[in-house]
Amino acid sequence: MKIIDAHCDALYKLQLANRNKKLQQLDYNHSPKLDTNLERLKTGKVFVQFYAIFIYPDVSSDEIWKYALEQIELFHTEILGKNPEMKQIKKWEDIDHLQTGEIGAVLTLEGADAFGNDVNKLRRLYQEGVLSIGLTWNHANLCADGVGEPRGGGLTMLGKEVVILNNEHHVFTDVSHLSVKGFWEVMELADYPIASHSNVRELCDHPRNLYDDQIKKMFEKDGLIHVVFNPPFVRADRDDVKIPHLIEHIDYLCSLGGVKNIGFGSDFDGIDQFIHGLEDASKYQQLITELLKYYSEEEVRGFSYQNFLDHRPTRLP
Repeated sequence: MKIIDAHCDALYKLQLANRNKKLQQLDYNHSPKLDTNLERLKTGKVFVQFYAIFIYPDVSSDEIWKYALEQIELFHTEILGKNPEMKQIKKWEDIDHLQTGEIGAVLTLEGADAFGNDVNKLRRLYQEGVLSIGLTWNHANLCADGVGEPRGGGLTMLGKEVVILNNEHHVFTDVSHLSVKGFWEVMELADYPIASHSNVRELCDHPRNLYDDQIKKMFEKDGLIHVVFNPPFVRADRDDVKIPHLIEHIDYLCSLGGVKNIGFGSDFDGIDQFIHGLEDASKYQQLITELLKYYSEEEVRGFSYQNFLDHRPTRLP
């Protein structure tokens, strides 16, 4: 069964290797250090992979934009340029035109730090094909507070402007790293909300997971929640996490009315712990096999890709 994965950090890994000349350069085709290398995507039947532009907070503010552009360049040279079967999705309907054997590649932004307070830089990102924007990583920035900011503030005026611009450009606003207050303010404004890689707070009390009222609000707005494979977000005993533990989160989301709003957001290449049997993109079909023990084929197809296709932003004729 084919897969849409709404979050990975392969660009960050590629950039780290590219900038550190002491490290071996990573071949996106088959490097074992890349959880989402092309070989593994093919084995796992991933047909659309989202690639986050993510800059770690230790990069100085005057260098962040340069780092973001570098990752976009690596996306074009290392992922698209060397692999003709990889096709960039620059507008959502491009997914419908993928041919057999082709894999769609979607650029996303994890944290508005990249453009600071320069809306022209944000417009450049739209032009580059960025189709989903998370206002924060875990820390605060000029748009909002992240889940790791003790202040717990919401959106700034700039943050609200970004959400409105996302609506205008048919781009998702990603709530996965937002503070609770920021989440609720996004809910008031966003036409296209997504939690690209978050789980259920009731099952695993991690600040990156969503409370029940947040989950219900997402479903009320017909937003998507893509479950994440990072063990600390799945189970308190993070050393012994198996696929059925992840399915508990899917089951809980279904119990809150989300069977048509669930997807996958692995966080591969951004995590260093793994669910047993789900260590990289090549193992995706093991998750599908396990899901088919509990859900109908139609429901599993929804989780795998159809729910996303049914909820992607659409342009009016």
